[in-house]
Amino acid sequence: MFYYFAYGSCMCPVDLKRSLGEKTHIYVIGPATLKGYRLGFYSYSSLRNCGVLDVIKDENSSVEGVLYQLPWRLSYALDEREGVHKNWYQQELVSIYKHGQFYKDVRTYVVVDKLAEELAPSDWYFNVVLRGAVTCGLPEQYCWKLFNHMHQLQQRHWENQTRRVA
Repeated sequence: MFYYFAYGSCMCPVDLKRSLGEKTHIYVIGPATLKGYRLGFYSYSSLRNCGVLDVIKDENSSVEGVLYQLPWRLSYALDEREGVHKNWYQQELVSIYKHGQFYKDVRTYVVVDKLAEELAPSDWYFNVVLRGAVTCGLPEQYCWKLFNHMHQLQQRHWENQTRRVA
């Protein structure tokens, strides 16, 4: 078994099941915190045709997400999902906090080639991320913060599209 911290679409056990090929909700430990990082949409996914989440080191911030304890047999499939072999994301070992408990050497994924500015998520990605956050019990205030961040990126995207057409 290995610990895995999800902060994007993998927070949703239903979406994670789709790519790992088996139920993952049974491996959810629960909501957890990654200190010293912040979220950002600094990667473009051609598969999803939108901006996707990344974590960026920032000593003054923290990221809420879902802590899983997955069997080793799912390790390769998780790397595949995150595009490790295509150099999209790379594994990073981090420390996670969950209700005062400290988890060391937890796997998460970080974008290799970050974009200069954030890209908006698609409606589908927006919904999967939010569904995972709510389903796995992330704090309500954080869910609203996540919702507002994604919504603002989408609004900016549509305003820029409208200017180009006009």
